[in-house]
Amino acid sequence: MRPIRLPEPPNGSFGVPEIFDGRIYGVIRRAIVIGNGFPGAENQCLGLVRALGLSGRHSLYRVMRPRGGTNTWLHWLPVSVHKKLDSFFKQIFGDSSRKVEGKNGMPLMTKKTGLSDILEADAKQIAKEARETFDMDGPLLVIASGRDTISVASSIKRFAPENVFVVQIQHPRSRLDRFDLVITPRHDYYPLTPHARQQIPWLLRRWITPREPPGKNVADFAALRTAASAWHNELASLPKPLLVVNIGGPSSNCRYGVDLAKQLASMLQNVLWSCGSVRISFSRRTPEKVSKILVEEFKTHPKVYIWDGEGPNPHLGHLAWADAFVITADSVSMLSEACSTGKPVYVIGSDRCTWKFADFQKSLAERGVVRPFTGKEDISESWSYSSLNDTAEAANRINLALAARGWRILTSTK
Repeated sequence: MRPIRLPEPPNGSFGVPEIFDGRIYGVIRRAIVIGNGFPGAENQCLGLVRALGLSGRHSLYRVMRPRGGTNTWLHWLPVSVHKKLDSFFKQIFGDSSRKVEGKNGMPLMTKKTGLSDILEADAKQIAKEARETFDMDGPLLVIASGRDTISVASSIKRFAPENVFVVQIQHPRSRLDRFDLVITPRHDYYPLTPHARQQIPWLLRRWITPREPPGKNVADFAALRTAASAWHNELASLPKPLLVVNIGGPSSNCRYGVDLAKQLASMLQNVLWSCGSVRISFSRRTPEKVSKILVEEFKTHPKVYIWDGEGPNPHLGHLAWADAFVITADSVSMLSEACSTGKPVYVIGSDRCTWKFADFQKSLAERGVVRPFTGKEDISESWSYSSLNDTAEAANRINLALAARGWRILTSTK
């Protein structure tokens, strides 16, 4: 049989046949987001999806850690080991996790998100789908964020290397060649200064500190424009200025308890005179002993609204409509998202942070992006800074990496 000789591709950019334009095998029409259940991490992925023009053409999967019972103490383990131990304990002691309830009486095992059911991430199944649909639909873009997603995303790449393009947000610490592109937020890169060396045992340093300089990726304005419209009726009419208070939870690198909660309550009382309205939100990491102090302090105050965790999460609405923020220093994601708005951001508890968290706080303060919350502020006063909106740059990095591989993203479905 005589081989068929294909025509040479034309030199110009016009009139390129489909086979040379990459419209058959080199065009990405869909994406998969792999999350870990934490809004801060998943919002970074979804922001990238929007920036890449793939909104409405993506699916959300999650790496589901077992919850309830002894699982509370196993979160330091790799998720695969955690699941095996959970299965082992269930065989011996039975499944008691369904009886464990969260703060609002909702089972902790639920997979409902308020929007739709979220599929559990299965690397082999996703890779199989990518291979089987490649000829018809082209490559699959996979965007993942968070420690628990690393093994799943890298496995997808290993199972279907010719059919997927895998982007990992947040530094995986080792073996970067497992991914097509790694996008690391600024706080993921922590140089080991002499002070840092005193805080971190030398055996752990290679796992904690990436050796490459970081890229950047934070919340984007497309989400805020949508949220501004969605939350207009509830938030637009509130008396101004609107102060949003976001409270995370203590961690091993940013320790605090009821002492900080009492301090925050006192400081908020001191600035209420300058606020038109205040909205307080707690994260799922917030200890009940911390939230209880603030609830008791402000539950009857006419200016203050406290979100109780029921109904749609107002987080993006708050980002869109707030005039200023007070945020606890433990949450890098909440700080990054607030700083992406260009509005005043006050931080409380930064003096309690260590290593990369302290470095992140210092970098924001030096850039004039955040200020310490003292309780002496006039919330009606403002200041300006260059907002931390780097999602567009991250999207550009992805497009360049795809182009180097001969692929591109189809931004129009026409």
